[in-house]
Amino acid sequence: MKIKGKTVLVTGGAVRIGRAISEALAERGAKVAVHYWRSKVDSRFRGNDVRADLSKFSEIKRLVAAVEKKLGPIDILVNNAAIFNRKDFLKVTEKDWSDHLDLNLKAPFFLAQAVAKKMLHKKEGKIINIADFEALHPSKGYAPYCISKAGIMGLTKVLAKELAPYIQVNAVAPGAILPPKNYSAALKKKIAEKTLLKRWGSPEDIANAVCFLIEGGDYMTGETIFIEGGRLLT
Repeated sequence: MKIKGKTVLVTGGAVRIGRAISEALAERGAKVAVHYWRSKVDSRFRGNDVRADLSKFSEIKRLVAAVEKKLGPIDILVNNAAIFNRKDFLKVTEKDWSDHLDLNLKAPFFLAQAVAKKMLHKKEGKIINIADFEALHPSKGYAPYCISKAGIMGLTKVLAKELAPYIQVNAVAPGAILPPKNYSAALKKKIAEKTLLKRWGSPEDIANAVCFLIEGGDYMTGETIFIEGGRLLT
Protein backbone atom coordinates (compact mmCIF):
# COMPACT_ATOMS: atom_id res chain seq x y z
CA MET A 1 0.00 0.00 0.00
CA LYS A 2 1.28 3.45 -0.86
CA ILE A 3 1.18 5.92 2.00
CA LYS A 4 0.57 9.03 -0.11
CA GLY A 5 -3.03 10.20 -0.01
CA LYS A 6 -4.12 7.65 2.58
CA THR A 7 -6.03 8.56 5.74
CA VAL A 8 -4.15 7.48 8.86
CA LEU A 9 -5.15 7.54 12.51
CA VAL A 10 -2.25 7.49 14.97
CA THR A 11 -3.34 7.14 18.59
CA GLY A 12 -1.10 8.91 21.05
CA GLY A 13 0.30 10.60 17.99
CA ALA A 14 1.28 13.93 19.54
CA VAL A 15 4.38 13.00 21.54
CA ARG A 16 7.41 10.71 21.71
CA ILE A 17 7.22 7.68 19.38
CA GLY A 18 3.70 8.58 18.29
CA ARG A 19 4.84 12.00 17.12
CA ALA A 20 7.70 10.50 15.11
CA ILE A 21 5.24 8.13 13.43
CA SER A 22 2.80 10.96 12.68
CA GLU A 23 5.56 13.11 11.19
CA ALA A 24 7.00 10.30 9.07
CA LEU A 25 3.59 9.47 7.61
CA ALA A 26 2.79 13.13 6.95
CA GLU A 27 6.13 13.60 5.19
CA ARG A 28 5.18 10.70 2.90
CA GLY A 29 1.94 12.41 1.94
CA ALA A 30 -0.59 10.79 4.25
CA LYS A 31 -3.56 12.62 5.73
CA VAL A 32 -2.70 12.10 9.38
CA ALA A 33 -5.24 12.33 12.18
CA VAL A 34 -3.41 12.76 15.48
CA HIS A 35 -5.21 11.44 18.53
CA TYR A 36 -4.25 12.86 21.91
CA TRP A 37 -5.62 13.03 25.43
CA ARG A 38 -3.49 15.35 27.60
CA SER A 39 -0.55 16.07 25.29
CA LYS A 40 0.10 19.21 23.27
CA VAL A 41 -0.28 18.74 19.52
CA ASP A 42 2.26 20.21 17.09
CA SER A 43 0.87 23.09 15.03
CA ARG A 44 1.36 21.19 11.76
CA PHE A 45 -1.41 18.79 12.83
CA ARG A 46 -3.86 21.40 14.13
CA GLY A 47 -7.25 20.81 12.60
CA ASN A 48 -6.51 17.12 12.20
CA ASP A 49 -6.08 16.52 15.93
CA VAL A 50 -8.80 14.72 17.88
CA ARG A 51 -8.94 14.49 21.67
CA ALA A 52 -10.36 11.34 23.23
CA ASP A 53 -10.05 9.26 26.38
CA LEU A 54 -9.53 5.82 24.87
CA SER A 55 -9.98 4.07 28.20
CA LYS A 56 -13.72 4.72 27.68
CA PHE A 57 -15.50 2.56 25.10
CA SER A 58 -17.83 5.37 24.00
CA GLU A 59 -14.85 7.58 23.16
CA ILE A 60 -13.44 5.02 20.74
CA LYS A 61 -16.39 5.19 18.37
CA ARG A 62 -16.54 8.97 18.72
CA LEU A 63 -12.86 9.25 17.78
CA VAL A 64 -13.26 7.15 14.64
CA ALA A 65 -16.39 9.05 13.59
CA ALA A 66 -14.62 12.40 14.11
CA VAL A 67 -11.63 11.33 11.98
CA GLU A 68 -13.87 10.03 9.21
CA LYS A 69 -15.79 13.31 9.20
CA LYS A 70 -12.57 15.32 8.90
CA LEU A 71 -10.52 13.15 6.53
CA GLY A 72 -12.66 10.32 5.20
CA PRO A 73 -12.56 6.57 5.86
CA ILE A 74 -9.45 5.37 7.70
CA ASP A 75 -7.03 3.38 5.53
CA ILE A 76 -4.34 2.85 8.17
CA LEU A 77 -4.67 2.56 11.93
CA VAL A 78 -1.62 2.84 14.18
CA ASN A 79 -2.43 1.75 17.74
CA ASN A 80 0.30 3.56 19.67
CA ALA A 81 -1.38 5.16 22.71
CA ALA A 82 -0.35 3.54 25.99
CA ILE A 83 0.56 4.17 29.61
CA PHE A 84 3.68 2.85 31.33
CA ASN A 85 3.57 3.12 35.10
CA ARG A 86 5.85 1.49 37.65
CA LYS A 87 4.25 -0.28 40.64
CA ASP A 88 5.52 -2.97 42.96
CA PHE A 89 3.69 -6.24 42.18
CA LEU A 90 2.35 -6.61 45.72
CA LYS A 91 0.93 -3.09 45.58
CA VAL A 92 -0.78 -3.30 42.18
CA THR A 93 -4.46 -2.36 42.54
CA GLU A 94 -7.46 -3.20 40.42
CA LYS A 95 -7.34 0.38 39.11
CA ASP A 96 -3.69 -0.02 38.08
CA TRP A 97 -4.68 -3.17 36.19
CA SER A 98 -7.71 -1.56 34.55
CA ASP A 99 -5.85 1.62 33.61
CA HIS A 100 -3.21 -0.35 31.69
CA LEU A 101 -5.41 -3.01 30.13
CA ASP A 102 -8.19 -0.60 29.12
CA LEU A 103 -5.91 1.79 27.26
CA ASN A 104 -3.09 -0.51 26.14
CA LEU A 105 -5.13 -3.52 25.03
CA LYS A 106 -8.90 -3.01 25.03
CA ALA A 107 -8.75 0.24 23.08
CA PRO A 108 -6.66 -1.23 20.20
CA PHE A 109 -9.10 -4.14 19.93
CA PHE A 110 -12.17 -1.94 19.63
CA LEU A 111 -10.44 0.64 17.44
CA ALA A 112 -9.58 -2.17 15.03
CA GLN A 113 -13.19 -3.31 15.14
CA ALA A 114 -14.40 0.24 14.45
CA VAL A 115 -12.25 0.76 11.34
CA ALA A 116 -12.33 -2.78 9.93
CA LYS A 117 -15.77 -2.73 8.33
CA LYS A 118 -14.94 0.01 5.83
CA MET A 119 -11.46 -1.44 5.22
CA LEU A 120 -13.04 -4.79 4.37
CA HIS A 121 -15.55 -3.09 2.10
CA LYS A 122 -12.66 -1.46 0.19
CA LYS A 123 -10.71 -4.74 0.35
CA GLU A 124 -7.66 -2.88 1.65
CA GLY A 125 -6.33 -1.73 5.00
CA LYS A 126 -3.41 -1.78 7.41
CA ILE A 127 -3.44 -2.01 11.18
CA ILE A 128 -0.16 -1.61 13.04
CA ASN A 129 0.06 -2.15 16.78
CA ILE A 130 2.91 -0.80 18.88
CA ALA A 131 3.97 -3.58 21.24
CA ASP A 132 7.14 -3.68 23.37
CA PHE A 133 10.07 -6.05 23.66
CA GLU A 134 9.13 -6.25 27.35
CA ALA A 135 6.27 -8.51 26.31
CA LEU A 136 8.97 -11.19 26.02
CA HIS A 137 11.54 -9.69 28.40
CA PRO A 138 9.50 -8.16 31.24
CA SER A 139 10.99 -5.74 33.74
CA LYS A 140 10.27 -6.07 37.44
CA GLY A 141 7.78 -3.51 38.69
CA TYR A 142 5.78 -3.15 35.48
CA ALA A 143 3.48 -6.18 35.59
CA PRO A 144 0.25 -4.66 34.17
CA TYR A 145 2.17 -2.88 31.40
CA CYS A 146 4.16 -5.95 30.35
CA ILE A 147 1.04 -8.11 30.39
CA SER A 148 -0.83 -5.58 28.25
CA LYS A 149 1.96 -5.56 25.67
CA ALA A 150 2.08 -9.37 25.59
CA GLY A 151 -1.63 -9.09 24.90
CA ILE A 152 -0.93 -6.74 22.00
CA MET A 153 1.25 -9.37 20.37
CA GLY A 154 -1.54 -11.90 20.79
CA LEU A 155 -4.09 -9.40 19.51
CA THR A 156 -1.98 -8.84 16.39
CA LYS A 157 -2.18 -12.54 15.51
CA VAL A 158 -5.90 -12.73 16.29
CA LEU A 159 -6.73 -9.70 14.14
CA ALA A 160 -4.55 -10.97 11.31
CA LYS A 161 -6.68 -14.11 11.15
CA GLU A 162 -10.00 -12.37 11.65
CA LEU A 163 -9.39 -9.71 8.99
CA ALA A 164 -7.53 -11.69 6.30
CA PRO A 165 -7.08 -11.57 3.39
CA TYR A 166 -7.72 -7.87 2.79
CA ILE A 167 -6.34 -6.26 5.95
CA GLN A 168 -2.76 -6.84 7.07
CA VAL A 169 -2.20 -6.58 10.81
CA ASN A 170 1.33 -6.40 12.21
CA ALA A 171 3.14 -5.00 15.22
CA VAL A 172 6.36 -3.16 16.03
CA ALA A 173 8.00 -3.88 19.39
CA PRO A 174 10.43 -1.15 20.52
CA GLY A 175 13.22 -1.77 22.97
CA ALA A 176 15.41 0.99 24.40
CA ILE A 177 13.82 3.98 22.69
CA LEU A 178 13.38 7.38 24.38
CA PRO A 179 14.04 6.82 28.10
CA PRO A 180 11.56 8.28 30.62
CA LYS A 181 12.56 11.69 31.94
CA ASN A 182 13.23 10.35 35.43
CA TYR A 183 15.94 7.92 34.26
CA SER A 184 19.41 8.90 35.49
CA ALA A 185 22.40 9.05 33.16
CA ALA A 186 23.81 5.97 34.89
CA LEU A 187 20.61 3.99 34.34
CA LYS A 188 20.41 5.00 30.68
CA LYS A 189 24.01 3.90 30.18
CA LYS A 190 23.34 0.59 31.93
CA ILE A 191 20.36 -0.14 29.67
CA ALA A 192 22.31 0.79 26.53
CA GLU A 193 25.10 -1.58 27.55
CA LYS A 194 22.60 -4.45 27.67
CA THR A 195 21.94 -4.14 23.93
CA LEU A 196 24.21 -5.65 21.30
CA LEU A 197 24.51 -2.25 19.62
CA LYS A 198 25.45 -0.54 22.91
CA ARG A 199 23.18 2.43 22.38
CA TRP A 200 19.61 3.65 22.55
CA GLY A 201 17.49 3.70 19.42
CA SER A 202 15.49 6.67 18.18
CA PRO A 203 11.76 7.24 17.63
CA GLU A 204 12.56 7.47 13.93
CA ASP A 205 13.67 3.83 14.01
CA ILE A 206 10.14 2.88 15.03
CA ALA A 207 8.55 5.24 12.52
CA ASN A 208 10.64 3.70 9.73
CA ALA A 209 9.46 0.23 10.73
CA VAL A 210 5.84 1.41 10.65
CA CYS A 211 6.34 2.87 7.17
CA PHE A 212 7.93 -0.36 6.00
CA LEU A 213 4.94 -2.39 7.21
CA ILE A 214 2.61 -0.08 5.30
CA GLU A 215 4.50 0.15 2.03
CA GLY A 216 6.61 -3.00 2.03
CA GLY A 217 4.65 -5.41 4.16
CA ASP A 218 1.85 -6.44 1.83
CA TYR A 219 2.81 -10.11 2.20
CA MET A 220 3.21 -9.91 5.98
CA THR A 221 0.46 -10.33 8.54
CA GLY A 222 0.32 -11.39 12.16
CA GLU A 223 4.01 -10.60 12.64
CA THR A 224 5.89 -8.54 15.23
CA ILE A 225 9.06 -6.70 14.24
CA PHE A 226 11.43 -6.14 17.17
CA ILE A 227 13.42 -2.90 17.10
CA GLU A 228 15.52 -3.38 20.22
CA GLY A 229 19.19 -3.29 19.28
CA GLY A 230 19.68 -6.99 19.88
CA ARG A 231 18.63 -6.84 23.54
CA LEU A 232 16.69 -10.11 23.28
CA LEU A 233 19.92 -11.94 22.41
CA THR A 234 21.79 -10.79 25.50
